[in-house]
Amino acid sequence: MVIFINDKLVRIVNKKDFKDLHGQDFDSMLDARLEQVSNKKLRGHVVILNASSATIDKFFKLIQSSEDVDYQSVTVVVEDKGAAETHIRNLYKVVKAAGGVVFNSEGKILLMHRLGKWDLPKGKRDDGEKAKQTAVREVEEECNVKVKLGEKLCTTWHTYTMGNNKILKRTKWYRMECLDDSAMKPQKEEGIDELCWMDEKEIQKALLNSYSSIRFVFDQLGKENENIIE
Repeated sequence: MVIFINDKLVRIVNKKDFKDLHGQDFDSMLDARLEQVSNKKLRGHVVILNASSATIDKFFKLIQSSEDVDYQSVTVVVEDKGAAETHIRNLYKVVKAAGGVVFNSEGKILLMHRLGKWDLPKGKRDDGEKAKQTAVREVEEECNVKVKLGEKLCTTWHTYTMGNNKILKRTKWYRMECLDDSAMKPQKEEGIDELCWMDEKEIQKALLNSYSSIRFVFDQLGKENENIIE
């Protein structure tokens, strides 16, 4: 599970899988059995070992209530990843969404400029919809294009506050093929002011003014493409 809190990455991993992350450049490591999670410990890229439900509660409360937390990413290592993810979901109201990474015949990808940042088309699931249906509907509504659904790419989670509610939004991302963009136009009532087909160089520039969750989606796309080549 990968969650973006205040646009910063928090990764939940099983203890047995943590060995696969060795070699990454972590700045600090703390053992939750021996020391408390604190602001001073959360600096740079952090690993929290042997995290319990109480550790997770402490960590989430800390990063949401303190302005003095300056981490870049946190990897939380747990004994039971499924139980930890359920515990985290229970701390929030979960909202489900889906979106697409849309390719045209030239291999370019469709990005949208919304609320001052470059983004990918996505939206909340309607009652009774499957994630795949949501993804296609939202892409076609926000961009006024026709698309063909492809394989699922990844899932992202991010948090925000709406009124007194703490929201955890789950977004499932799918590859898509554009079938017709002859009437393409941005859905302005959704805050979208520009749509653009971008090549790899243009995407890298656009991602400098985007969200960490969107950069993560493109990272997953890159890994998928490497596997295809191999």
